[in-house]
Amino acid sequence: MKIAVLYDVWEEGGPPEEKPPEEAPVPRARKRRQKPPKKIRRPKLDREEIFDALVKIGHEPSYHVLDGKDASLVTLARNGAELIFNLTESYAGDDTRDMNIAAYLELLDRPFTGAGSHALYLAQDKALAKKIFQFHGLPTPYFAVMDRGKVGFSHDIQFPLIVKPTSEDGSIGIDAGSVVRTIKEMMERVEHIQERFDSPVLVEEYVEGREIYAAVIGNDRPEALPIVELDLSKLPEGMPRIAGTEVKWERETEAYKRTKSAIATDLDEETVRKLEETAVAAYRALELRDYGRIDMRLAADGKIFVIEANPNPWLSSQAEFAMAARESGRSYNGMIREIVDLAIQRVS
Repeated sequence: MKIAVLYDVWEEGGPPEEKPPEEAPVPRARKRRQKPPKKIRRPKLDREEIFDALVKIGHEPSYHVLDGKDASLVTLARNGAELIFNLTESYAGDDTRDMNIAAYLELLDRPFTGAGSHALYLAQDKALAKKIFQFHGLPTPYFAVMDRGKVGFSHDIQFPLIVKPTSEDGSIGIDAGSVVRTIKEMMERVEHIQERFDSPVLVEEYVEGREIYAAVIGNDRPEALPIVELDLSKLPEGMPRIAGTEVKWERETEAYKRTKSAIATDLDEETVRKLEETAVAAYRALELRDYGRIDMRLAADGKIFVIEANPNPWLSSQAEFAMAARESGRSYNGMIREIVDLAIQRVS
């Protein structure tokens, strides 16, 4: 099958070769006996790993890049691939428009992997997603939504609170200053988020506990994969136990260096069962499909809180989803094969 690996490059220099070089070029030695420098192996991007996996399982992949220009949308409409492997996270630098790309593919009647536009919309608006969780009886922290001095929705929330944008992902807008303990701190943080993102602000009760990620795969009978924990216990003293930008992206910080994700091996069977059931229920509530990840907090008293849902999570071989897939007995190639097969089955 011809499969187009679709991705966006608004922060990058342009599309890769269809088989990107794995190694940096090595300068020629000036002297005959001079030892050549060691070859530097560049870690593969997730799209490159997926491309290679598609080749190995017998498909014919190609790359298609959306660069924010109309021409790239026109060429997407003319792309002759039988399936789109959708890895887009933004359009023209706007990471709230990934749902529009899915909607465009739906208008074209082109089959693609992962969540549809409806699910992407529901998951992206964190406040709306939390209302849906509550409707389905899923535990999620009490919250309020604020926008330019107006309160659009609010529970009777109690400090400490965590303040974050309603429609950003990847921990954007969340850092050590996001957890607040006074009215003054809350109002200052709300103003900071509104000025930076020009969007409503989600203010929710902060749950002290373990950061739990549950990968889910499937459609008619979605399956929760082994539970992964982002261990935040070694964060610097005084720093809130949250997965902010310092933990996720700032490689030179102590917070980044002291945290890691791993399979959670010390949970009892009953807790694992509850986490898996909660994750699958949240996956279904937001109408995710093919694959997704549900982020939860596990409090010291055993209570579980759904924080958010992540459609189309990162599929790098080193990421949490692939980590959980390996623990379940799936190879990386097998995981990609299963995602492709799920997408095909939906349209066949």
